[in-house]
Amino acid sequence: MTAILAFVRLSRPLFLYGGFAGVALGAAVAHSSGFRIDVATYLWAQALVTAFQLMVHYANDYFDRAADTHATRTAWSGGSGILSTGALAPGVALGAALACAVLGLLVTAHFALAGNATVGWLGVTIGVLAWCYSAPPIRLAARGLGELDTAVVVAVLVPCTGFAAFAGRLGEPLSGVVTSTALAMFAMMLCVELPDAGADFGAGKRNLVVHLGPSRVWQLITLASVIAVAHAFVLGYRVEAGPWLLVLAPAAAAAVGLARQLRSDPRPASVARWGVGLYATTVTGLAALYAALGTR
Repeated sequence: MTAILAFVRLSRPLFLYGGFAGVALGAAVAHSSGFRIDVATYLWAQALVTAFQLMVHYANDYFDRAADTHATRTAWSGGSGILSTGALAPGVALGAALACAVLGLLVTAHFALAGNATVGWLGVTIGVLAWCYSAPPIRLAARGLGELDTAVVVAVLVPCTGFAAFAGRLGEPLSGVVTSTALAMFAMMLCVELPDAGADFGAGKRNLVVHLGPSRVWQLITLASVIAVAHAFVLGYRVEAGPWLLVLAPAAAAAVGLARQLRSDPRPASVARWGVGLYATTVTGLAALYAALGTR
């Protein structure tokens, strides 16, 4: 039982929400564009995304275990802590990462063989970029590119997969949607990296927080979060969402709360919590907005 619970913690289930919300957003945009949503296709798309997301969770714990040993762990940063405490052997994480990679590729092949080449290419791209996030020799997370990589994968390619699973292609409605989610995810990544800045520096992990320093990162977080939410409201106005714009109110509150936290008391753990809230409310609000548009 102890090993099972340790493996659940290693999986970091809280972070899986981003993948579920991203697929829901893509499906909602497809529905609002007139495409039929069926449960089987939705589950296949979710399986693709979740397999690759779990892959990167396990791989990140495995390849970052040296830095995580000295990290100040929070609910949102510092890894799961399972490998650094010895609750599970590192090989378990690597084996799980490889197994999830194979599963993700199998689901990708399912879409390709079913005639949906768009999802096939999206799946391959997600798998490659997700693996390169923390795995050597590319290891984007240690080169100041991990934040952009995550924003592209989670906030752009995942909603695109949810849309293309039903549309069979990519469409214009997605471009505005993923602009907001990408900016919110970029801000969130900077937020969750702040608590680990010292440990990352000591381990030679040169992400953007280490490169730029906290004060510049605070400015970048504020700018990205404000633009993300403002863009979401402009997008809702353009599609004539009407009263459904209110579903974006939590995202606006999260952006304001994050800006206030950075200005008055920028403790890393608190900033990380607000950053996660910003992305969760932005992607969920947009998914709810487009789901409502699909019912009109």
